[in-house]
Amino acid sequence: MAKLNQIIAVEKGVKSKSFADLTDAHHAIQKAPLLSGISRTYQPKDEEGEQLPPESTRVQVKAEEVLRDVGQTLTRLFDVTATKDWANCVARANVVVDGRTLIEDVPVSYLLFLEKQLVDLHTFVKKLPVLDAAESWTQDQSTDSWRTEPVRTIRTKKVPRNHVKAEATEKHPAQVEVYYEDVAVGYWTTVKFSGALPAKRVNEVLDRVVKLQHAVKFAREEANGTEVTDRQVGAVVFGYLFG
Repeated sequence: MAKLNQIIAVEKGVKSKSFADLTDAHHAIQKAPLLSGISRTYQPKDEEGEQLPPESTRVQVKAEEVLRDVGQTLTRLFDVTATKDWANCVARANVVVDGRTLIEDVPVSYLLFLEKQLVDLHTFVKKLPVLDAAESWTQDQSTDSWRTEPVRTIRTKKVPRNHVKAEATEKHPAQVEVYYEDVAVGYWTTVKFSGALPAKRVNEVLDRVVKLQHAVKFAREEANGTEVTDRQVGAVVFGYLFG
């Protein structure tokens, strides 16, 4: 008795062959000359007339045969697909992570859905914003975010100063150079806030996503190992259509 994963493995090839055969059949019956034949003989008006050989063209494509061939090739596709879909109704497995069963008796179709969603979630979690490692962060309950300890910095202001390069004389004024000096005028107390996440938290979530991905793939493989019953619906369908 075949297993579901074996049916899935051959389904793609059967589909490709069926499509190719159906396409060839469609093209063949569209070519009117291939469906047509003729046979004619010539008889001169009298015995002295010109003798011409008979002419004939054989029918190369017969629509009834094409129907039969199409029915045969599609019967295989219908049977394989029916076998797979019927089996999918009963093929189930548990999703187990670290020995804990998260979801019981999950059908294959939902396991495939989970796989796709977890790929997107992995991308999402991997790009979550992370707190700047250069700062020391603590949780602030009042703002429901993260904050740093207050940091006090000096605020300075440039104040002009005069530097006398040469004293004044009776003939020349004093030579004075103006320069600016930074003078403390106050203090800033800064606290930084952030809505990002600690790297540890992001890594924890990412690790859980990866574990669940592995568990879902394992469950899918287990479900696909279900033994299947061959379904023979193609003959019934094409017996009705082309019979």
